[in-house]
Amino acid sequence: MSHYEGDLRAPDNARFAIIASRWNARITDALVAGARQSLAGNGIAEDAIDVVRVPGAWELPLVAARLAASGRHAAIIALGCVIRGDTRHYEHVADLCAEGLMRVQLDHRLPVLNGVLAVERVEDAEARAGGSHGNKGEEAALAALEMINLVEQLP
Repeated sequence: MSHYEGDLRAPDNARFAIIASRWNARITDALVAGARQSLAGNGIAEDAIDVVRVPGAWELPLVAARLAASGRHAAIIALGCVIRGDTRHYEHVADLCAEGLMRVQLDHRLPVLNGVLAVERVEDAEARAGGSHGNKGEEAALAALEMINLVEQLP
């Protein structure tokens, strides 16, 4: 029986893309900082990380698809923050963003990490952007490293 499991080693010359929404910038800036620190802490050089800012979470899948099609990146880390409001807009944006990111991942066979927070209140986002629940940008970057390594091992 074979056993496959990734670790946190990226291949030499691997490039990473971090796509982050500007909406809820205080939160997304913290997520981007966490992702960058996590990659740097695992040996990824600053010049091997491309950061692309988009208006909001809705725009993340399109940019992820363009970057994935370029073939330049070993993984794409999508970061954003959608906070529930008084309308159903929250569900449309959060759900369809997640579906779009999954589609890019499957269509391009490239790790696309969904680090888009979908939360009830701004306090929930703060807790996940460096607060009491850690930094989900950091966690998405670690998952990107692991997935690159795992995918390379698979037959």
